[in-house]
Amino acid sequence: MNEALLRELVPAVIGILVRRGADFAAAEDAVQDALVEAVRVWPAEEPRDPKGWLVTVAWRKFLDATRADTARRRREDQAEEEPAPGPAPAADDTLRLYFLCAHPSLTPSSAVALTLRAVGGLTTRQIAAAYLVPEATMAQRISRAKRTVAGVRFDAPGDVATVLRVLYLVFNEGYSGDVDLAAEAIRLTRQLAAVIDHPEVAGLLALMLLHHARRASRTAPDGSLIPLADQDRTRWDTRSIAEGVTILQAALARDQLGEFQAQAAIAALHADAPTAAETDWVQIVEWYDELTALTDSPIVRLNRAVAIGEADGAPAGLAALARLDPALPRHTAVAAYLHERNGDHTTAARLYAEAAHKAPTLPERNHLTRQAARLNTNSR
Repeated sequence: MNEALLRELVPAVIGILVRRGADFAAAEDAVQDALVEAVRVWPAEEPRDPKGWLVTVAWRKFLDATRADTARRRREDQAEEEPAPGPAPAADDTLRLYFLCAHPSLTPSSAVALTLRAVGGLTTRQIAAAYLVPEATMAQRISRAKRTVAGVRFDAPGDVATVLRVLYLVFNEGYSGDVDLAAEAIRLTRQLAAVIDHPEVAGLLALMLLHHARRASRTAPDGSLIPLADQDRTRWDTRSIAEGVTILQAALARDQLGEFQAQAAIAALHADAPTAAETDWVQIVEWYDELTALTDSPIVRLNRAVAIGEADGAPAGLAALARLDPALPRHTAVAAYLHERNGDHTTAARLYAEAAHKAPTLPERNHLTRQAARLNTNSR
C-alpha cells in the first residue's frame, strides 16, 4: 500500500468535504476514518482512483456521523437533499488548509500539530511520538485546535508568513519517534511551493534542503554533536545542496528578499565552502546584515557576532557580542567560543561550563562540557 500517496491526498479530500458542507473538524475526522479503512482494504486491492475512493468513503463516514447526532438532523437532511458541488481544484483546497492550520488564533504548538494531522496526514499517535508526549495529550491538543478554527471563514487571502513559520517550526523539530519531521516539513513545503508562487516559499524550501543536506554529518555514532567546522563534508548530500542553491537563485532573482531567502543564502555559503577554513565569512556577515534589517532579531544579531568574529577576528566578534543581552539563549556559549578564539582559554573554559548548565538538550550540554574539559586539560 502506498502510504505516501495516502498522505498526499489528505488535504485535497478534506477540502472537498468542506466544500460539500462539512465543517473542518467533522471533515478531518471523517478523512481520518477513511484512512483507517484504506489501511484495512487497500493492501488486498488498491482502487484505480485512490482520491475518488477516499472522497466517497470519507463522505459516507461524515454522513454516518451526522445521522448519529440528532442535534444535527437538519444539517443531514440538507446535505442529502441538496446536490453536493463537484470537487474544487486540489491546489485551492490544499492552500486553504495550510492557511486554516496556521491560523493566528492558534498557538504555535497547536498550529504545528494541526498541520501535521490535516495537511500531512499523520496519525495522532505518530505526531505524539514525534513530540515525545502521550497520545492522549496530543489528541487533546489537536481537538482544541480544531474547535478553535471550526468557524473560521476564508473571505480574504491567508497570511503566507504564518504558514511558513509553522512549517519552519516543524522542520526544526528534526527527528524523533517514527516520523522524520524534517523530511515531512520538506515534503509539505514542496507541496506548498507547488500551489503558491512566492519567493519566500521557495526561500524556505531552499533553506530546508541546504540544512538537511548536512544532517548525516551532524552527530557522531555515539550521538554526540559535531560542530559545523568539524563535520565530514564528504558526507553532505550534494544533490540536495545543488537543488537548494538552484531554488534559492531563482527566488533571489525576483528581488523580493525575505528572511528565509537570507537564511538560505547563509546556508548556501557554508555548503559551498570545500573546507571550514575556506568559508566566505565576509559575505556571510553581509547576509546577516540583510537579515538583521529584515527581522531585527536578537538571535540573528548573536549569530552575526560569531560571523564577525570569523571574518574580522575574535576581538571584533566580542565587541559585537557585548552589545547584546547576556540573557539570550546561547549567548554564554558564543562568548566561550569567541574567548577561545581570542586566546583566553581560562575564561573560555569557565564560560563553556556555565553554558553547559544552561543547555536545553542533553547532546548540547555534553558537547559544551567536553569543550570545557578540553580547555581545562590543555591548560594544565
